Amino acid sequence: MKNIVILICLIISGMLNAQVIFNASDLSNIVKAEREAHTAKISPKHIEAASNYDVKWYRCCWNIDPAVKEISGNVTTLFTPEAAGLDSLVFDLATALFVDSVIYHHHAVAWNHASDLLTILFPSVIPLQTVDSVTVYYHGVPPENGFGSFVRSTHSGTPVIWTLSEPYGSSDWWPCKNGLTDKADSVDIFIRTPVACKAASNGLLISELPVGGNTLFHWKHRYPIASYLVCLGVTNYARYSHLVPFNSDTLQVVNYVYPEDSLSAASQTGMIVPMIQLFDSLFGLYPFQREKYGHAQFGWGGGMEHQTMTFVSSFGFELLAHELAHQWFGDKITCGSWTDIWLNEGFATYLSGLSYEFLEPMYWKRFREVRVQSIVSQPGGSVYCDDTTSVSRIFDGRLSYSKGAMVLHQLRWLLGDSVFFAAIGNYISDVGLAYGFARTNNLVSHLESSCDCDLAGYFDEWFTGEGYPSYHISWAGAGETITLMVKQTQSHASVPFFRMTIPIRFKNALQDTTIRFSNTFSGQVFTAMVPFSVDSVIFDPDCQLISGGNTISAVAELDLHDAWRIYPNPASDLVTLRHEQSLAKDERKICVYDHSGRLMTEQLLPPGITETNINTSKYPAGLYFCVFSGHDMLHTGKFIIIR
Repeated sequence: MKNIVILICLIISGMLNAQVIFNASDLSNIVKAEREAHTAKISPKHIEAASNYDVKWYRCCWNIDPAVKEISGNVTTLFTPEAAGLDSLVFDLATALFVDSVIYHHHAVAWNHASDLLTILFPSVIPLQTVDSVTVYYHGVPPENGFGSFVRSTHSGTPVIWTLSEPYGSSDWWPCKNGLTDKADSVDIFIRTPVACKAASNGLLISELPVGGNTLFHWKHRYPIASYLVCLGVTNYARYSHLVPFNSDTLQVVNYVYPEDSLSAASQTGMIVPMIQLFDSLFGLYPFQREKYGHAQFGWGGGMEHQTMTFVSSFGFELLAHELAHQWFGDKITCGSWTDIWLNEGFATYLSGLSYEFLEPMYWKRFREVRVQSIVSQPGGSVYCDDTTSVSRIFDGRLSYSKGAMVLHQLRWLLGDSVFFAAIGNYISDVGLAYGFARTNNLVSHLESSCDCDLAGYFDEWFTGEGYPSYHISWAGAGETITLMVKQTQSHASVPFFRMTIPIRFKNALQDTTIRFSNTFSGQVFTAMVPFSVDSVIFDPDCQLISGGNTISAVAELDLHDAWRIYPNPASDLVTLRHEQSLAKDERKICVYDHSGRLMTEQLLPPGITETNINTSKYPAGLYFCVFSGHDMLHTGKFIIIR
């Protein structure tokens, strides 16, 4: 079925080609807009709401007039205590807003509002795991906070109010529990607004009723949701829909756009249909299928992946794909720490790449090339975010977005499509993670389970490690036998060597073939049997890997004057290493590695020694590599153990 859906996507993509042009700066623009939008809101407040209760449900009733930057209304929170002795409840709420009253069991109760925290004092202790509720009535002008959590602006002279709360901006305009530890199980949102306006928000539009010269919109969302993903947009929106077919079911995509842009938007938003079908075929059904997906136009560049209702400023291919991808990676599963922001942004970037691969394949290789060019433009930096107080570091386009995406692609290339997509499918559907929070180790566990292999080394090098490798390849050939020496340097000292399977293409004017080699140490020598005469060699021709500054040189003969002879080969219990010429005066070292790069033995040879033996009686059958090193000398060899 997945292949059928992808085929449908490819057919539909033929109708989209005229609309899609790959722009190398698209991701940069997305990143710039997201980073600037979060600038004033990213650092955790020095005090946050307590974590001793679990939010079950919010009912939000708001009065919004886009002509006035103000909000009033009430928010009811259904909760359960998670610690004994709960006699107060703490919400995050900006002190710029005024609390009118707090109602608990139909009675007003005492409260204190200071340091952006609202503390509600209950008349008695609430027993552990009791389901209870409290309602906060409030009003005011949400604070100016950088680029804003609650913004009033205009489009073509018409006022609009929109929100963008990631990650801690929700409390700028409503009392809630911020952070990456708790999702409300559901939310009901009531927005009263002038009759000329429409209100866009999360979930399904249940009703749109005239009330006293205004219109009351009721949106209902019945999936777990983080507070920063709750949204509203209010203006004189034009509204239209697309339908996405899934077998016997359909998904409605509702678009709320500025009337002056409606014709242009309608000609572009249809691209979302094959994108949703594609992501469904690769990662499972759209996570909020019982409700809807939607776009609401707002006044900030880029987009924001509000759950079921993405806010966008324009309707370009890569922006639509990136924000849609977040519905799976960022909304259904949300990073449990900003150190793991790549689980949101790296995935969304990679899925926009997959949209090119399957829907606009002419741009797929170029997409990867641009991502790699960005990664290698600087020597350091890890995907792991080591400074969550810096918005520039968290929303770093080179690391969290581009490198995160290419770390995923590199894994896919190493493991193969079936293993990779099975692992990601298991991750996104894990009942312990779905509609909750995840850390990188959760993803690694699913990848290792699917490939039945240990990926600790890969993530040490590519996730926590910094930088990238540069490959320097020399090759020589006579007829159809090609010998290569592969040396590697690293851009950052945190990784002494990047172990990697590397693709090398051998070609002439008429033929070519690509062979994979397992590169486990620098100076490794490989021999390739190619069924034609080779006149050129290309490293990583399809841009599958993260690397930069690579060189390839053809030589008449590889310099192996420090050659060692390894015999017998194949061997069983003993291998002899013999130097064919007199040794220099320097001490030499011999290291033997297995095929995975694990060190099996290491020994030092005094000056003048020309022969030594290695006891291999306990070595499992397989391929082994020798590295001979000393002053101004590096040579490699290999042997096979049979049993």
